[in-house]
Amino acid sequence: MNAFSSPAGIKDGKSVGRPVPRLEDERFLTGRGCFIDDMQIDGMAHAAISRSTHAHARIVAIDASAALALPGVIAVVTAADIADYPGEIPIRLGPLPGFQRFLQRPLASGVVRFVGEPVVLLVAESRQIAEDALELLSIDYKPLKPVVSTNEALADRSIIHEKAGTNLASSYRVTDGGDIDEAFANADYTHKETFRCHRQTAVPMETRGLLAHFYPNGSPYRLRVWGASKVTFFNRQALANLIRLPKEEIELIEVDVGGSFGARGEFYPEDFLIPLAAMRLGRPVKWIEDRREHLMATNHSREVECDLEIALKRDGTILGLRGWIRTDMGAYIRTNGGVVPSKAAQFIPGPYHIPSLWFEVQALITNKTPIGTFRGPGMFEGNFFRERLLDIAAADLGLSPLEIRLRNLIKSTEMPYRAPQLVPHELSDSYDSGDYIAALRHALDTIGYDRLLEKCGADETIRYGVGIACYVESTGAGPSEIARLTLSRNGRVTVNIGISASGQGHETIFAQIAADELSVAPQDVAVAHGSTSLVEHSYGTFHSRGAVMGGNAVLLAARKLRETLLTLASRRLNVGEEELELRDGSIYAVRDSGAALMSFAALVAVAREIEPGIVNGDGAIEITAKFKQKIKTFGYGTHVAHVAVDIETGKIDVLRYIVVEDIGNPINPLITHGQVIGGAVQGIGSVFLDEIVYDADGQLLTGSLADYLVATSTEFPHVEAVSLNLSPSTLNPLGVKGAGEGGIVATGAALANAVAHALAPLGVKITALPLNPNNIRRILRDAGH
Repeated sequence: MNAFSSPAGIKDGKSVGRPVPRLEDERFLTGRGCFIDDMQIDGMAHAAISRSTHAHARIVAIDASAALALPGVIAVVTAADIADYPGEIPIRLGPLPGFQRFLQRPLASGVVRFVGEPVVLLVAESRQIAEDALELLSIDYKPLKPVVSTNEALADRSIIHEKAGTNLASSYRVTDGGDIDEAFANADYTHKETFRCHRQTAVPMETRGLLAHFYPNGSPYRLRVWGASKVTFFNRQALANLIRLPKEEIELIEVDVGGSFGARGEFYPEDFLIPLAAMRLGRPVKWIEDRREHLMATNHSREVECDLEIALKRDGTILGLRGWIRTDMGAYIRTNGGVVPSKAAQFIPGPYHIPSLWFEVQALITNKTPIGTFRGPGMFEGNFFRERLLDIAAADLGLSPLEIRLRNLIKSTEMPYRAPQLVPHELSDSYDSGDYIAALRHALDTIGYDRLLEKCGADETIRYGVGIACYVESTGAGPSEIARLTLSRNGRVTVNIGISASGQGHETIFAQIAADELSVAPQDVAVAHGSTSLVEHSYGTFHSRGAVMGGNAVLLAARKLRETLLTLASRRLNVGEEELELRDGSIYAVRDSGAALMSFAALVAVAREIEPGIVNGDGAIEITAKFKQKIKTFGYGTHVAHVAVDIETGKIDVLRYIVVEDIGNPINPLITHGQVIGGAVQGIGSVFLDEIVYDADGQLLTGSLADYLVATSTEFPHVEAVSLNLSPSTLNPLGVKGAGEGGIVATGAALANAVAHALAPLGVKITALPLNPNNIRRILRDAGH
């Protein structure tokens, strides 16, 4: 199925499965979006944060007298001022053993542990005054020896958290399948290689920001915070615990969000500091992060090293795989940092049948910005490690990259296939459905793989290569999601859902799902999302769960509303339900092309008389439904890259890039297509451009967009996406799988294999990312070129 065709089974007149233009786009394109920096409240003060300029140092003294003397400065807050609050920011995901020893407090107390760590909160009448006052703060530091690599961390010569007594935050071993030692003992071929994936961060168009307002006698909410996203209900509970207010008295409100990619929306120090300032001052307080702050303080990600060893038969059949994984976690364990090392191990096996698996995972503390998730966390890294090793092994055995994959890919007849259990804190899963070989062949046919291989080689200083990478990804994490639908007195349908939106098109897909069940147009359905007042609870937006969990909750609620309307109409009209249908916002007799029997609005007006409990305080019919699913869905696919490498300059051109993925039934192929293209471009940029760099003293060298390079919309024009529907998920009524990360998770793998293929005649081995010109030239020089 191409990106814009409708899957089988979608009936005429239905919008699910069709490329409906995004309903939210008109608001954004006409400048009517409301982002956090657009928010203004009378009497609003502005916050700024003094951040550590040292990677590792003791705080000797803080003198704020000059700052407080500046006209317009309202307050200065240090760690001593908040010492009586509970303090540490909790873990949300990936609670690996030992992590509790390395949690972060909102303001540094006694010791700073990375450049950018919050030390002082300052509040003033304007942002300009607040920024000026930061320059007047006097903070005396005594530098300590920084730890800037995992090797230094393992040596424990400089301990970053003295009470912990070690820089090893967590270490565990996992196995799956048969005896790993026996697998290697019986192998015809073994090979061990060390791989490295570099440190990166997400760069959304909009940086983080918050506006908090405390109402001492407010009801039902005493504290409102605008700017929340991603996991609003978790953040509300975390804030309630830290600030000592009942969660029921706090409302977190989502406005428009200019991108997230896993980094925005987690609970950061500012998510406590700004509401606290509003409470203490009794007036609204606003804070906006600038781009340098973002690159210093918002979660980084990746930076994983892996020693990976494979055992195979002579024909390329994999017998076993074992690896030693080391992740640089930065200075603290943040809310979701444990996802990166655990998922890196979990997804190294990928879509292949591997009888024996063994991994040791180490999470290490260094004096860098803490690690969190970035689109495809762990999966991006794991795919790169495995797919590179497969190509190396294939070359050694005289096999083609295609042969070794076809020999080991899990077959469609083996579905559902038990997924390797390689994460200590997760439940067992199964690859629910899929035809991995068909997706691979579709990708190769689309790009013309055999023809490209014939043309690969050298053209003076330009060398050409093709790379393949297959992947499987988990999506749609549970355990549940709630949707609340209302039909107002004017006949308007509103979907209320806790799932956040940061550009994925949720307003459109949720409207499509509800519209089809209620037989109205998507434009006639309003979608309210992401805030804590809309539904009882939500687990939020991450792990490509929006459509899988949120979409199916909307489907169940809409079906329930449809049944309710037919029941009410049947009782009002004294006609059997089977004789009625919904159409265009009204009740009709089945297959009757005449006038409507009554409109939705008319039915709402009399609903209280028919069934009083169905109408809420606003006079609207209200229906709530919960979708529960603990088992994840698994998407899959293949990336293929065709590149040209200039061996004189090290520059790489992506001549063509193909992503073929199967996400089950697409709700909106237009949105899916955009997600895949966007993910692929982001991933290609991650391979060639994005890299967080520190010097030997732990100083950030990439603190602006002049140094930290990201792909623009025109950077990589030859990217194509094909969405298949070979295996709708059997785990949810919509048959959907997540689509947010498939475009990025195999980019490092496919591009590295393509570059390695191009440079193989020169004796070059590709084992590390990024593949920027400097690194390519260094590798070539080391090989004598």
